[in-house]
Amino acid sequence: MDHWSTPLSAQELESYFSEDYLHFSDLVNPPERSDREAGAIWELLSLAQGSSVLELGCGYGRITNRLAEKGARVTGLDISPILLKKAEADAAERGVDVEYIRGDMRSLPWRERFDTAFLWYTTFGYFDEADNERVLHETAASLIKGGRLLIDQINRFYLLREQSPTYEVVQRGNDLRIDIVNNDALTDRRNCERIVVRGGCVRRMHLSIRQYGFSECVRMLRSAGFHSVEVYGQEGGEFTSDGPRLVVVAYK
Repeated sequence: MDHWSTPLSAQELESYFSEDYLHFSDLVNPPERSDREAGAIWELLSLAQGSSVLELGCGYGRITNRLAEKGARVTGLDISPILLKKAEADAAERGVDVEYIRGDMRSLPWRERFDTAFLWYTTFGYFDEADNERVLHETAASLIKGGRLLIDQINRFYLLREQSPTYEVVQRGNDLRIDIVNNDALTDRRNCERIVVRGGCVRRMHLSIRQYGFSECVRMLRSAGFHSVEVYGQEGGEFTSDGPRLVVVAYK
């Protein structure tokens, strides 16, 4: 197994989700896409005015702050202080009150507090098997009885159609972000080597994410204390084996 197939440490995750990540963010996720996704999450979680919502891996708040604008009471947790600072600034600009916490999703401080929780945009699977399952157990403990958890991830069947590696380039002015992505069928991990060329400097970082199928999600979620699991495709559409996303909603 090579270096890229190993789960990341908390320090490596923090270095990946840095100012470089923010620099290209609006090109990767333009505002209209974030608006659409926030609307899909609102529907999938059956949110209402005053619903208490926890986003794990909230990043720079592109979804969290939009849900707050819709009337939810939102808490966002992330490991990156740089992204959280941006999230707080955006919340202030929008005039919404969001609780942002720096922390590790494997160890949450809440018990039976939230109506709903979600991990969006492939924020589940960063760790090894035990720690990924620990995230689900911690999240379940944070939810009230009857609470709901939403997870959005890449559909690994969709990845079978990809040649490996793939190369993805994002350009902002003279700055480049180059992702070299390999899908490892032996470990079920999607491994990304990222090269950022910016301001005359070159920086390299990597990310490795475990790809879970629906049956694995059901097993893990039931083990964590959820009694039923629904499946959807991208942004809440119908799931198909050749669609790009696997979205699950679990009920505690």
